Amino acid sequence: MGVKRSLQSGGTLLGLLGNVLTILSTATNYWNHSTGGHSGLWQECNGSLCSNIPCQTMLAVTGACMVLAAGCGIVGLVMGLRILCQEGNSRGQTTSAIFFLCGLLLLIALTGYTVKNAWENDIIFSWSYFLGWLALPFSVLAGFCFLLADMIVQGTDAISGFPVCL
Repeated sequence: MGVKRSLQSGGTLLGLLGNVLTILSTATNYWNHSTGGHSGLWQECNGSLCSNIPCQTMLAVTGACMVLAAGCGIVGLVMGLRILCQEGNSRGQTTSAIFFLCGLLLLIALTGYTVKNAWENDIIFSWSYFLGWLALPFSVLAGFCFLLADMIVQGTDAISGFPVCL
């Protein structure tokens, strides 16, 4: 397996891992712990009783960005698998851009949530929140893998027409 194929495989694997972490982070209710219980993007739980969180602007933006990041991750993953299954010199610029967009959406969501909750005294960030932060570098690294693989394809195409004399 060549370097290009290894980068594409690595990018797909990193994209899969980042997407799993993003979906777990978005779906679970353990973004923070407080004295009364725990809460996520959609529900807050006090003991064993969970209820929907009333609409708050920053929480809605965070939730929307997380859902969009998960959607971008799925699209990027499908495109990465498609590149892996094709023979020849497939270009991964779009796949790379989608993974970078996924990382940007995660960064916006998590930074907004952090700014909203960082100054509250009784809030402790929990594992769902940290899974979101862990998904960010995996998505960005997946984008870099596809970008580097595409640079190899472009470099090979650029020098293919020149005669090589040794």
